[in-house]
Amino acid sequence: IYKQRKESPPMQLDKETMKKIRWLIAFAVLLYLGVQNLNIVINTAKVLLSFLFPFIIGFGIAFILNVPMKFIEHHLFGKALEQKKKAAEKLARPISLVLSIGFVICIIIIVMLVVVPELGSTFVNIAKKIEENIPAFQKWIDNVSGNNPEIVKWTQSLNIEPGKMIDSVLSVLKSGVNNIVSSTVSITMGLLTTAMNVSIGFVFACYVLLQKEKLMQQIKKAMYALFPDRYLAHVWNLANRIFSSFITGQCIEAVILGSMFFVSMTILRFPYAMLVGVLISFTALIPVFGGIIGCWVAFFLILMVSPIKAVLFLGLFLILQQIEGNLIYPHVVGGSVGLPSIWVLVAVTLGGSLMGIVGMLIFIPTVSVIYTLFREWVYARLEKKQLVL
Repeated sequence: IYKQRKESPPMQLDKETMKKIRWLIAFAVLLYLGVQNLNIVINTAKVLLSFLFPFIIGFGIAFILNVPMKFIEHHLFGKALEQKKKAAEKLARPISLVLSIGFVICIIIIVMLVVVPELGSTFVNIAKKIEENIPAFQKWIDNVSGNNPEIVKWTQSLNIEPGKMIDSVLSVLKSGVNNIVSSTVSITMGLLTTAMNVSIGFVFACYVLLQKEKLMQQIKKAMYALFPDRYLAHVWNLANRIFSSFITGQCIEAVILGSMFFVSMTILRFPYAMLVGVLISFTALIPVFGGIIGCWVAFFLILMVSPIKAVLFLGLFLILQQIEGNLIYPHVVGGSVGLPSIWVLVAVTLGGSLMGIVGMLIFIPTVSVIYTLFREWVYARLEKKQLVL
Protein backbone atom coordinates (compact mmCIF):
# COMPACT_ATOMS: atom_id res chain seq x y z
CA ILE A 1 0.00 0.00 0.00
CA TYR A 2 2.89 2.37 0.82
CA LYS A 3 4.55 1.72 -2.53
CA GLN A 4 1.31 2.29 -4.40
CA ARG A 5 0.74 5.59 -2.61
CA LYS A 6 4.36 6.64 -3.18
CA GLU A 7 4.31 5.85 -6.86
CA SER A 8 0.84 7.33 -7.54
CA PRO A 9 1.02 10.58 -9.52
CA PRO A 10 0.10 13.79 -7.72
CA MET A 11 -3.28 15.38 -8.32
CA GLN A 12 -3.17 17.82 -11.20
CA LEU A 13 -5.00 21.12 -10.82
CA ASP A 14 -6.43 21.33 -14.29
CA LYS A 15 -9.46 23.44 -15.29
CA GLU A 16 -11.99 20.74 -14.46
CA THR A 17 -10.53 20.17 -10.99
CA MET A 18 -10.40 23.92 -10.26
CA LYS A 19 -14.03 24.20 -11.36
CA LYS A 20 -15.07 21.46 -8.92
CA ILE A 21 -13.08 23.12 -6.12
CA ARG A 22 -14.83 26.45 -6.78
CA TRP A 23 -18.23 24.77 -6.66
CA LEU A 24 -17.33 23.05 -3.37
CA ILE A 25 -16.16 26.35 -1.85
CA ALA A 26 -19.32 28.12 -3.00
CA PHE A 27 -21.47 25.33 -1.58
CA ALA A 28 -19.59 25.44 1.75
CA VAL A 29 -20.02 29.23 1.99
CA LEU A 30 -23.74 28.99 1.20
CA LEU A 31 -24.18 26.20 3.73
CA TYR A 32 -22.40 28.25 6.40
CA LEU A 33 -24.50 31.33 5.69
CA GLY A 34 -27.66 29.21 5.71
CA VAL A 35 -26.86 27.70 9.11
CA GLN A 36 -25.98 31.13 10.54
CA ASN A 37 -29.29 32.60 9.27
CA LEU A 38 -31.51 29.57 9.74
CA ASN A 39 -34.62 31.57 10.68
CA ILE A 40 -34.41 33.63 7.48
CA VAL A 41 -33.96 30.47 5.42
CA ILE A 42 -36.98 28.80 7.06
CA ASN A 43 -39.20 31.88 6.60
CA THR A 44 -38.12 32.21 2.98
CA ALA A 45 -38.85 28.52 2.39
CA LYS A 46 -42.33 28.95 3.92
CA VAL A 47 -43.08 31.91 1.64
CA LEU A 48 -41.89 30.01 -1.43
CA LEU A 49 -43.91 26.97 -0.38
CA SER A 50 -47.05 29.09 0.00
CA PHE A 51 -46.55 30.41 -3.54
CA LEU A 52 -45.85 26.96 -4.97
CA PHE A 53 -48.53 25.15 -2.93
CA PRO A 54 -51.30 25.39 -5.62
CA PHE A 55 -48.92 23.92 -8.20
CA ILE A 56 -47.89 21.14 -5.79
CA ILE A 57 -51.59 20.34 -5.37
CA GLY A 58 -51.94 20.46 -9.15
CA PHE A 59 -49.17 17.90 -9.65
CA GLY A 60 -50.82 15.67 -7.04
CA ILE A 61 -54.20 15.91 -8.79
CA ALA A 62 -52.51 15.25 -12.12
CA PHE A 63 -50.86 12.09 -10.78
CA ILE A 64 -54.21 10.82 -9.45
CA LEU A 65 -56.22 11.65 -12.58
CA ASN A 66 -53.52 10.25 -14.83
CA VAL A 67 -54.27 6.70 -13.62
CA PRO A 68 -57.87 6.42 -14.93
CA MET A 69 -57.07 8.71 -17.89
CA LYS A 70 -54.35 6.37 -19.20
CA PHE A 71 -56.69 3.38 -18.77
CA ILE A 72 -59.57 5.08 -20.61
CA GLU A 73 -57.35 6.43 -23.38
CA HIS A 74 -55.73 3.04 -23.96
CA HIS A 75 -58.96 1.02 -24.04
CA LEU A 76 -61.23 3.48 -25.86
CA PHE A 77 -58.85 5.06 -28.36
CA GLY A 78 -55.93 2.62 -28.46
CA LYS A 79 -56.57 1.20 -31.93
CA ALA A 80 -57.49 4.58 -33.43
CA LEU A 81 -54.30 6.14 -32.03
CA GLU A 82 -52.19 3.29 -33.41
CA GLN A 83 -53.72 3.93 -36.85
CA LYS A 84 -52.91 7.67 -36.33
CA LYS A 85 -56.40 8.91 -37.09
CA LYS A 86 -56.55 12.71 -36.78
CA ALA A 87 -59.96 12.77 -35.08
CA ALA A 88 -58.77 10.31 -32.43
CA GLU A 89 -55.54 12.24 -31.83
CA LYS A 90 -57.51 15.45 -31.25
CA LEU A 91 -60.35 14.05 -29.13
CA ALA A 92 -58.75 11.14 -27.25
CA ARG A 93 -57.01 13.17 -24.57
CA PRO A 94 -59.84 15.69 -23.76
CA ILE A 95 -62.52 12.98 -23.68
CA SER A 96 -60.36 10.70 -21.51
CA LEU A 97 -59.65 13.58 -19.13
CA VAL A 98 -63.34 14.52 -18.81
CA LEU A 99 -64.34 10.88 -18.24
CA SER A 100 -61.63 10.41 -15.61
CA ILE A 101 -62.75 13.58 -13.77
CA GLY A 102 -66.35 12.35 -13.90
CA PHE A 103 -65.22 8.95 -12.60
CA VAL A 104 -63.42 10.47 -9.60
CA ILE A 105 -66.38 12.78 -8.84
CA CYS A 106 -68.78 9.81 -8.97
CA ILE A 107 -66.59 7.89 -6.51
CA ILE A 108 -66.55 10.86 -4.11
CA ILE A 109 -70.34 11.27 -4.35
CA ILE A 110 -70.97 7.55 -3.80
CA VAL A 111 -68.65 7.51 -0.80
CA MET A 112 -70.36 10.57 0.68
CA LEU A 113 -73.82 9.06 0.13
CA VAL A 114 -72.74 5.80 1.75
CA VAL A 115 -70.50 7.01 4.56
CA VAL A 116 -72.21 10.19 5.83
CA PRO A 117 -75.67 8.67 6.54
CA GLU A 118 -74.03 5.55 8.00
CA LEU A 119 -71.82 7.62 10.30
CA GLY A 120 -74.81 9.72 11.39
CA SER A 121 -76.91 6.68 12.28
CA THR A 122 -73.89 5.09 14.00
CA PHE A 123 -73.32 8.07 16.30
CA VAL A 124 -77.06 8.24 17.10
CA ASN A 125 -77.07 4.53 18.03
CA ILE A 126 -73.95 4.99 20.16
CA ALA A 127 -75.59 7.88 22.06
CA LYS A 128 -78.74 5.79 22.62
CA LYS A 129 -76.76 2.79 23.87
CA ILE A 130 -74.77 4.97 26.29
CA GLU A 131 -78.01 6.43 27.64
CA GLU A 132 -79.60 2.97 27.95
CA ASN A 133 -76.61 1.41 29.71
CA ILE A 134 -76.14 4.11 32.37
CA PRO A 135 -78.63 2.46 34.87
CA ALA A 136 -76.94 -0.93 34.38
CA PHE A 137 -73.55 0.73 34.92
CA GLN A 138 -74.77 2.33 38.15
CA LYS A 139 -76.19 -1.01 39.35
CA TRP A 140 -72.90 -2.77 38.54
CA ILE A 141 -70.90 -0.22 40.55
CA ASP A 142 -73.32 -0.66 43.48
CA ASN A 143 -72.76 -4.43 43.46
CA VAL A 144 -68.97 -4.14 43.12
CA SER A 145 -68.61 -1.44 45.78
CA GLY A 146 -70.60 -3.42 48.36
CA ASN A 147 -73.14 -0.63 48.81
CA ASN A 148 -70.50 1.86 49.95
CA PRO A 149 -72.49 5.03 50.78
CA GLU A 150 -70.06 7.45 49.13
CA ILE A 151 -69.81 5.47 45.88
CA VAL A 152 -73.58 4.89 45.79
CA LYS A 153 -74.16 8.61 46.23
CA TRP A 154 -71.69 9.39 43.42
CA THR A 155 -73.29 6.88 41.02
CA GLN A 156 -76.76 8.19 41.76
CA SER A 157 -75.55 11.71 41.04
CA LEU A 158 -74.53 10.62 37.55
CA ASN A 159 -77.10 11.92 35.15
CA ILE A 160 -75.66 11.62 31.66
CA GLU A 161 -78.22 12.52 29.05
CA PRO A 162 -77.27 13.43 25.46
CA GLY A 163 -79.95 16.11 25.37
CA LYS A 164 -78.63 17.89 28.44
CA MET A 165 -75.06 17.51 27.20
CA ILE A 166 -76.02 19.21 23.94
CA ASP A 167 -77.79 22.02 25.87
CA SER A 168 -74.71 22.61 28.03
CA VAL A 169 -72.49 22.71 24.96
CA LEU A 170 -74.84 25.23 23.32
CA SER A 171 -74.82 27.42 26.44
CA VAL A 172 -71.03 27.45 26.44
CA LEU A 173 -71.04 28.37 22.75
CA LYS A 174 -73.52 31.21 23.34
CA SER A 175 -71.42 32.67 26.16
CA GLY A 176 -68.43 32.93 23.85
CA VAL A 177 -70.18 34.36 20.80
CA ASN A 178 -67.47 36.93 20.10
CA ASN A 179 -64.75 34.31 19.98
CA ILE A 180 -66.94 32.15 17.78
CA VAL A 181 -67.49 34.99 15.29
CA SER A 182 -63.78 35.75 15.06
CA SER A 183 -62.89 32.08 14.72
CA THR A 184 -65.63 31.65 12.11
CA VAL A 185 -64.14 34.48 10.07
CA SER A 186 -60.66 32.97 10.27
CA ILE A 187 -61.98 29.50 9.38
CA THR A 188 -63.94 30.95 6.46
CA MET A 189 -60.86 32.74 5.16
CA GLY A 190 -58.87 29.54 5.52
CA LEU A 191 -61.52 27.59 3.62
CA LEU A 192 -61.59 30.21 0.87
CA THR A 193 -57.80 30.10 0.58
CA THR A 194 -57.86 26.31 0.44
CA ALA A 195 -60.64 26.34 -2.15
CA MET A 196 -58.70 28.84 -4.26
CA ASN A 197 -55.51 26.76 -4.04
CA VAL A 198 -57.39 23.60 -5.00
CA SER A 199 -59.10 25.38 -7.91
CA ILE A 200 -55.80 26.74 -9.26
CA GLY A 201 -54.22 23.33 -8.75
CA PHE A 202 -57.08 21.61 -10.60
CA VAL A 203 -56.79 23.94 -13.61
CA PHE A 204 -53.01 23.48 -13.60
CA ALA A 205 -53.46 19.69 -13.44
CA CYS A 206 -55.76 19.77 -16.48
CA TYR A 207 -53.15 21.74 -18.47
CA VAL A 208 -50.44 19.29 -17.40
CA LEU A 209 -52.49 16.23 -18.39
CA LEU A 210 -53.59 17.65 -21.73
CA GLN A 211 -49.99 18.37 -22.74
CA LYS A 212 -48.01 15.92 -20.61
CA GLU A 213 -45.91 14.50 -23.46
CA LYS A 214 -44.95 17.96 -24.65
CA LEU A 215 -44.20 19.07 -21.09
CA MET A 216 -42.02 16.03 -20.44
CA GLN A 217 -40.11 16.66 -23.65
CA GLN A 218 -39.51 20.30 -22.69
CA ILE A 219 -38.24 19.31 -19.24
CA LYS A 220 -35.84 16.78 -20.75
CA LYS A 221 -34.53 19.33 -23.25
CA ALA A 222 -34.01 21.89 -20.50
CA MET A 223 -32.08 19.36 -18.41
CA TYR A 224 -29.89 18.35 -21.32
CA ALA A 225 -29.21 22.01 -22.15
CA LEU A 226 -28.48 23.21 -18.61
CA PHE A 227 -26.37 20.34 -17.34
CA PRO A 228 -23.35 18.69 -18.97
CA ASP A 229 -24.46 15.10 -18.40
CA ARG A 230 -27.72 13.20 -18.37
CA TYR A 231 -27.71 12.43 -14.66
CA LEU A 232 -30.58 14.79 -13.80
CA ALA A 233 -32.63 13.36 -16.64
CA HIS A 234 -32.02 9.95 -15.09
CA VAL A 235 -33.17 11.31 -11.71
CA TRP A 236 -36.32 12.76 -13.30
CA ASN A 237 -37.19 9.50 -15.07
CA LEU A 238 -36.56 7.53 -11.90
CA ALA A 239 -38.74 9.85 -9.79
CA ASN A 240 -41.53 9.83 -12.37
CA ARG A 241 -41.54 6.03 -12.52
CA ILE A 242 -41.45 5.53 -8.75
CA PHE A 243 -44.11 8.16 -7.98
CA SER A 244 -46.47 6.89 -10.69
CA SER A 245 -46.04 3.24 -9.70
CA PHE A 246 -46.43 4.00 -6.00
CA ILE A 247 -49.61 6.06 -6.33
CA THR A 248 -51.22 3.65 -8.80
CA GLY A 249 -50.31 0.59 -6.76
CA GLN A 250 -51.37 2.16 -3.46
CA CYS A 251 -54.82 3.10 -4.84
CA ILE A 252 -55.41 -0.35 -6.35
CA GLU A 253 -54.22 -2.06 -3.17
CA ALA A 254 -56.53 0.09 -1.00
CA VAL A 255 -59.56 -0.73 -3.18
CA ILE A 256 -58.77 -4.46 -3.08
CA LEU A 257 -58.31 -4.44 0.71
CA GLY A 258 -61.56 -2.52 1.29
CA SER A 259 -63.44 -4.92 -1.01
CA MET A 260 -62.02 -7.90 0.89
CA PHE A 261 -63.28 -6.48 4.18
CA PHE A 262 -66.71 -5.68 2.73
CA VAL A 263 -67.19 -9.16 1.21
CA SER A 264 -65.87 -11.08 4.22
CA MET A 265 -67.85 -9.01 6.75
CA THR A 266 -71.03 -9.39 4.67
CA ILE A 267 -70.58 -13.18 4.50
CA LEU A 268 -69.87 -13.41 8.25
CA ARG A 269 -72.75 -10.98 9.00
CA PHE A 270 -70.68 -8.37 10.78
CA PRO A 271 -72.33 -4.96 11.32
CA TYR A 272 -71.24 -1.89 9.34
CA ALA A 273 -69.78 -3.95 6.47
CA MET A 274 -70.11 -1.17 3.88
CA LEU A 275 -68.90 1.56 6.25
CA VAL A 276 -65.86 -0.46 7.38
CA GLY A 277 -64.99 -1.42 3.79
CA VAL A 278 -64.98 2.22 2.68
CA LEU A 279 -63.15 3.29 5.84
CA ILE A 280 -60.42 0.67 5.35
CA SER A 281 -60.07 1.66 1.68
CA PHE A 282 -59.40 5.29 2.62
CA THR A 283 -57.14 4.64 5.60
CA ALA A 284 -55.15 2.02 3.65
CA LEU A 285 -53.89 4.85 1.44
CA ILE A 286 -51.77 5.89 4.44
CA PRO A 287 -48.78 3.53 4.46
CA VAL A 288 -47.93 1.47 7.57
CA PHE A 289 -50.32 3.18 10.00
CA GLY A 290 -53.44 3.54 7.82
CA GLY A 291 -54.71 -0.02 8.24
CA ILE A 292 -54.18 0.11 12.02
CA ILE A 293 -56.17 3.36 12.28
CA GLY A 294 -59.04 1.91 10.26
CA CYS A 295 -58.96 -1.29 12.31
CA TRP A 296 -59.40 0.43 15.68
CA VAL A 297 -62.11 2.80 14.43
CA ALA A 298 -64.03 -0.17 13.02
CA PHE A 299 -63.42 -2.14 16.24
CA PHE A 300 -64.96 0.66 18.31
CA LEU A 301 -68.01 0.87 16.02
CA ILE A 302 -68.63 -2.89 16.15
CA LEU A 303 -68.00 -2.94 19.92
CA MET A 304 -71.06 -0.72 20.41
CA VAL A 305 -73.18 -3.42 18.74
CA SER A 306 -71.55 -6.69 19.82
CA PRO A 307 -68.34 -7.09 21.89
CA ILE A 308 -67.92 -10.70 20.70
CA LYS A 309 -68.06 -9.68 17.04
CA ALA A 310 -65.64 -6.84 17.77
CA VAL A 311 -63.08 -9.38 19.06
CA LEU A 312 -63.75 -11.62 16.06
CA PHE A 313 -63.22 -8.60 13.79
CA LEU A 314 -59.69 -8.21 15.18
CA GLY A 315 -58.97 -11.80 14.16
CA LEU A 316 -60.45 -11.16 10.71
CA PHE A 317 -58.32 -8.02 10.37
CA LEU A 318 -55.12 -9.91 11.22
CA ILE A 319 -55.93 -12.64 8.66
CA LEU A 320 -56.78 -10.20 5.85
CA GLN A 321 -53.78 -8.02 6.71
CA GLN A 322 -51.46 -11.04 6.34
CA ILE A 323 -53.06 -11.95 3.01
CA GLU A 324 -52.74 -8.37 1.81
CA GLY A 325 -49.15 -7.94 3.00
CA ASN A 326 -47.79 -11.25 1.70
CA LEU A 327 -49.83 -11.87 -1.47
CA ILE A 328 -51.57 -8.74 -2.76
CA TYR A 329 -49.14 -5.90 -1.99
CA PRO A 330 -46.03 -7.54 -3.54
CA HIS A 331 -47.92 -8.28 -6.78
CA VAL A 332 -49.83 -4.98 -7.04
CA VAL A 333 -47.16 -2.53 -5.89
CA GLY A 334 -44.25 -4.94 -6.39
CA GLY A 335 -40.71 -3.67 -6.17
CA SER A 336 -41.55 -0.35 -7.81
CA VAL A 337 -40.79 1.54 -4.60
CA GLY A 338 -37.80 -0.63 -3.74
CA LEU A 339 -37.47 0.69 -0.19
CA PRO A 340 -36.63 -1.54 2.82
CA SER A 341 -39.20 -1.70 5.62
CA ILE A 342 -37.09 0.29 8.10
CA TRP A 343 -36.78 3.20 5.67
CA VAL A 344 -40.50 3.05 4.90
CA LEU A 345 -41.15 3.54 8.62
CA VAL A 346 -38.66 6.43 8.75
CA ALA A 347 -40.23 8.07 5.68
CA VAL A 348 -43.77 7.75 7.05
CA THR A 349 -42.78 9.13 10.47
CA LEU A 350 -40.80 12.04 9.03
CA GLY A 351 -43.44 12.90 6.43
CA GLY A 352 -46.26 12.71 8.96
CA SER A 353 -44.47 15.01 11.42
CA LEU A 354 -43.74 17.60 8.71
CA MET A 355 -46.80 17.54 6.43
CA GLY A 356 -49.37 15.20 8.00
CA ILE A 357 -51.10 12.55 5.88
CA VAL A 358 -49.96 14.19 2.62
CA GLY A 359 -46.37 13.98 3.86
CA MET A 360 -46.75 10.25 4.54
CA LEU A 361 -47.79 9.71 0.93
CA ILE A 362 -45.12 11.97 -0.58
CA PHE A 363 -42.13 10.99 1.53
CA ILE A 364 -42.14 7.24 0.73
CA PRO A 365 -41.50 7.66 -3.04
CA THR A 366 -39.20 10.64 -2.31
CA VAL A 367 -37.06 8.65 0.11
CA SER A 368 -37.19 5.75 -2.35
CA VAL A 369 -35.69 7.95 -5.09
CA ILE A 370 -32.92 9.15 -2.73
CA TYR A 371 -32.26 5.57 -1.58
CA THR A 372 -32.04 4.27 -5.16
CA LEU A 373 -29.66 7.04 -6.24
CA PHE A 374 -27.47 6.53 -3.19
CA ARG A 375 -27.38 2.76 -3.83
CA GLU A 376 -26.38 3.35 -7.46
CA TRP A 377 -23.59 5.69 -6.31
CA VAL A 378 -22.33 3.15 -3.74
CA TYR A 379 -22.27 0.30 -6.27
CA ALA A 380 -20.51 2.51 -8.82
CA ARG A 381 -17.82 3.41 -6.26
CA LEU A 382 -17.36 -0.23 -5.26
CA GLU A 383 -17.07 -1.25 -8.91
CA LYS A 384 -14.52 1.50 -9.50
CA LYS A 385 -12.46 0.24 -6.56
CA GLN A 386 -12.97 -3.35 -7.77
CA LEU A 387 -14.45 -4.42 -4.45
CA VAL A 388 -17.03 -7.18 -4.14
CA LEU A 389 -18.86 -7.27 -0.78
